[in-house]
Amino acid sequence: MSFTVNKKNVLITGGCGFIGSHIVDWVVQNGAEKIVVIDDLSAGTDTRYLKNYIKEGTVEFFKKDIRNTLPDASEYKDIDIIFHFAAQPSVPISVKKPFMDFEINVSASMKILEAMRYNSIPYIVFAASGGTMYGERNEVMSEDSALRPISNYGAAKAAFEMYLSSYSHLYEIGSISLRFGNIFGPRSTHGVMYDFYMKLKKNSSELEILGNGKQLKSYLYITDLINALDLVVKKIQKGSFNPYNISTERLVSVKEIADMVVNAMGLKNVEYKYTGGERGWPGDVRKISLDTRKIRSLGWKPKVSIEDGVKKYVEFLEAMNDSI
Repeated sequence: MSFTVNKKNVLITGGCGFIGSHIVDWVVQNGAEKIVVIDDLSAGTDTRYLKNYIKEGTVEFFKKDIRNTLPDASEYKDIDIIFHFAAQPSVPISVKKPFMDFEINVSASMKILEAMRYNSIPYIVFAASGGTMYGERNEVMSEDSALRPISNYGAAKAAFEMYLSSYSHLYEIGSISLRFGNIFGPRSTHGVMYDFYMKLKKNSSELEILGNGKQLKSYLYITDLINALDLVVKKIQKGSFNPYNISTERLVSVKEIADMVVNAMGLKNVEYKYTGGERGWPGDVRKISLDTRKIRSLGWKPKVSIEDGVKKYVEFLEAMNDSI
């Protein structure tokens, strides 16, 4: 029998963020009985996408730092599944502040696992990283490929995955790790597309591109990620650790992303200025390609092309900019 969130008690860490708030929408639409959101609002986020749910009592919100997680905290009582999406999300910050990154992405995440063990919470879905955990490799990465991160961020995500595996086997916890590519779309306030948009709003004739613009990565629209999540959750099983690569097979260069954003904004004759070097920042992976046969075997495939996704995202950013 497959697992569903219908009539279940759900806890979402980082639920006010870009991906987390879309997960809140998804669990509401799928009839969750109780929805708890934990977020410290430290990433420039607020409760704007949850305010109606909170007002009507659909969501119970706790403003808390997951580093302060206590196993006997009331928000972990009677929970059926945790979607753990709270994180220190920046590779550059993980380079500058490696211990802070470790405290949030490993130590604090471990505290959530201990809360699960203390409260007998059976299931967890984790936001891992398909773009940083495998490192820099020429071959296409499957879920069985060795993890060889070149950034502290990737190392922390990989380290916590190992604990997901051990806790699953030792304590009969069912865990799924989502190794996704670069997710974009409405509500996102970080990443290359957002960065390009903000730069072009300040100066529509010139755009600084970090590195040489030749870095190749995969980009996935937010609704395609949620569709994948809907499928993999149904496969979660106690005592099992299950990673999934979730990505498009198409690799797109940073320069191509710049072209798409420029076109979506209706700009002409924008001059690109490159900072130089093969990486945009220390720890930046120049190329990563993910094997997605496992998630596709469940019937999943991306529905939104990157060109259409960029147009939708720019429309969102323009509307957001007009409302300020």
